[in-house]
Amino acid sequence: MFAIKGIVGGLINVVSNIDPGMFTPSAPPPTRRPISTVQAAANESDEDRQFRKVFQQLAGDDMEVSPNELMDILNKILTKHADLKTDGFSIESCRSMVAVMDCDSSGKLGFTEFKYLWNNIKRWQNIYKTYDADRSGTISATELPGAFNAAGFPLNQQLLQMIVRRYSDENGDMDFDNYIGCLVRLDAMCRAFKTLDKDNDGQVKVNIKEWLQLTMYS
Repeated sequence: MFAIKGIVGGLINVVSNIDPGMFTPSAPPPTRRPISTVQAAANESDEDRQFRKVFQQLAGDDMEVSPNELMDILNKILTKHADLKTDGFSIESCRSMVAVMDCDSSGKLGFTEFKYLWNNIKRWQNIYKTYDADRSGTISATELPGAFNAAGFPLNQQLLQMIVRRYSDENGDMDFDNYIGCLVRLDAMCRAFKTLDKDNDGQVKVNIKEWLQLTMYS
């Protein structure tokens, strides 16, 4: 009990001087509802219809992307980007990404959920390349603050150091898959906070069940 209080207290001290209003997470994907293919096509833009065709090829007959399928998709894309240094997306990182984007807790990503994740990854990839000033293929510790800020997450020094220890190598360099995995989680946690902060006062109160649901399936 004392150990848990110490850990939680330490985390609170790290983030206590952060203004939640400074963070700009992406809008959450709308709750998935059953809809016929005809209805979907009638309400979609040309861009969405083109993306749905691609999604059907990627997802298969069940029209959902599992963590294993997501890993295969992302790693195939990485083979076309030799300028991005990466060890490849692991199954664990893909499980985490699916979990934090999985609005209906199905364990897979439907079309809308996958599209939101895909668009974020594309945007963050451009930021990654922009802030990799020395073209090393990684984001160094000195480049990271700008890269996170550009993505909508201005981090204080303490939180940045925690993230570096968790997601960077021994030299403080963060490769592409770790950068994306970190941002997906950071974005999801900020969206969850904004959802729970119903009176928009920068504070939330959760019970043990809510805390475990928030932290364990992510």
